[in-house]
Amino acid sequence: MSPLNPILDNIPTTPGKFKPEKSPLHFLHHRLRLHTTLPKLTLVFLAFIFLFFFLSPPSPTAPRRTLRSTSWENHVKSSAKPRSRAAPIVLVTGAAGFVGSHAAVALKRRGNGVVGLDNFNPYYDVSLKKARKLQLLDRAGVFIVEGDINDAVLLRKLFGLVKFSHVLHLAAQAGVRYAMVNPNSYVESNVDGFVNLLEVAKSVNPQPVIVWASSSSVYGLNSKVPFSEKDRTDQPASLYAATKKAGEEIAHSYNHIYGLSITGLRFFTVYGPWGRPDMAYFFFTRDILKRRPISIYEGAGHVTVARDFTYIDDVVKGCLAAIDTAKKSTGSGGKKKGEAQFRIINLGNTSPVSVNKLVSILEKLLKVKAKKKVVLMPRNGDVPFTHANVTLARKELGYRPTTDLETGLGKFVKWYLEFYDGKKKSSW
Repeated sequence: MSPLNPILDNIPTTPGKFKPEKSPLHFLHHRLRLHTTLPKLTLVFLAFIFLFFFLSPPSPTAPRRTLRSTSWENHVKSSAKPRSRAAPIVLVTGAAGFVGSHAAVALKRRGNGVVGLDNFNPYYDVSLKKARKLQLLDRAGVFIVEGDINDAVLLRKLFGLVKFSHVLHLAAQAGVRYAMVNPNSYVESNVDGFVNLLEVAKSVNPQPVIVWASSSSVYGLNSKVPFSEKDRTDQPASLYAATKKAGEEIAHSYNHIYGLSITGLRFFTVYGPWGRPDMAYFFFTRDILKRRPISIYEGAGHVTVARDFTYIDDVVKGCLAAIDTAKKSTGSGGKKKGEAQFRIINLGNTSPVSVNKLVSILEKLLKVKAKKKVVLMPRNGDVPFTHANVTLARKELGYRPTTDLETGLGKFVKWYLEFYDGKKKSSW
């Protein structure tokens, strides 16, 4: 998946002189000399194959990395340089994602060293991720490595190039409903990938601090509101929620055994410019503008569906505050040397808004009447209500969300109209 994996096949496994293989040109010349009776057409064909495969330049989007190719390594080192020695140096996974791109840019702008990692997963429109890279990350000076968190060789390479003080781990398979279509992708990314990252992080010296994205989905069928970090989270309503809860337990074990300092952030329905197309506010906007009908879910017994919508800037502030307040890891080389910090913290807005209210705000901003149809919420893992208690976030992080839904949606709609209108014009 990653174009950055080193090509090691030609390296001898034991010390000694390395005898390079003879070039393809040598063998082709030798073969032609022995077969002088071949028809001219065959000779022309063989020459064409030689020219095509051995003289063609490498693809600019997926260059082949060799042991002598250090261009990407230099970019990584340059991007990782902080403005001051005391500033954190952060590896941001999922950096081309919604929260990841915003967080990486915010870190870079305040003077942190930042390197991004993303596999450009096609779960939703990859062109949107590439646009985030081009218009947000590149402009801010954040270099992004195209690779996968399951690639341990690549992760060890990155940690060998840069002594990261922190990892902001946002790479994940997102979405509740998609788990019914491709369940394995959730285990591969949210469990296997997370373990792979922790395995590498525990072994480096010094160990980095880990701040990572959990989810409000872990509260599952919990009926007590607002949701507090002390509430039960053993009744997940979706596979996505189950993998995020598994991540919390895995994180605790690595904290306990290896001394990794770990903070898990439970995000509550993050929205805003450059958001995810699979989120209701995003596809409602698209369908309202195209005069398509939209489905408004309601719970059993006509229960109103509501979400604690949290604006992207508030969430990013919470992420940066988690980095700034995290204590150092206590392990070294995979061995724990003392108790390490472990935190699970809600990041929400504390003001749930019904889906009906969301739609009415969008109608006002778009100046288009929505074609609504009310349907019973399907049994696909969604829950009818979320509401964050952010008392702990206020105490630990100084977290205070400031953006109400109408203000935040206004910024999203402005971005949406400019971005997609611009795409239409560029395709003319």
